[in-house]
Amino acid sequence: MKKSVRNKDLRIWSAGCSTGEEPYTIAFILDEFFGKEKALWDTKILATDISGRVLEHASRGIYSSESVNNLPRQWLLNYFYQKESSYEIVDRIKKEVIFRKFNLMDKNFPFKKKFHIIFCRNVMIYFDKETKSELIKKFYDAMEHGGYLFLGHSESLNGGGPEFKYVMPSVYRKE
Repeated sequence: MKKSVRNKDLRIWSAGCSTGEEPYTIAFILDEFFGKEKALWDTKILATDISGRVLEHASRGIYSSESVNNLPRQWLLNYFYQKESSYEIVDRIKKEVIFRKFNLMDKNFPFKKKFHIIFCRNVMIYFDKETKSELIKKFYDAMEHGGYLFLGHSESLNGGGPEFKYVMPSVYRKE
């Protein structure tokens, strides 16, 4: 992916981000992947959801001990402050995620730049076939060529459609 991104501007969208676990996990992975080169890259993650309540929770970045229990110990040490019975995401990671209220059913997506990666996991299970088809088309239009779309394990594009190439379960690439 590094070679296909121009100007060191990697655009990632976590659509239907709920309480923020997914976009923060992506931020951890990017931090580890880029290491010392991270400062040279713009890797901000757009995280959207229709619910203001879950976005408020997500932006605080505070999670119970039980909810972080299965995370790698190194992540707990590197990316969290431990509080009494909770863990808070460190500020440098919080700054990597931009939380916004957004309805995937809006007629048009207002984004100026296209995304390299879109995560829309376990969201389309709530939509009928026609709505899913419209959403997939909007995702396609909002992506760079060669970009990746990640869906939930119980979701598919019914073979990937003519625009997306099936890569592996839940992963598709814009051709």
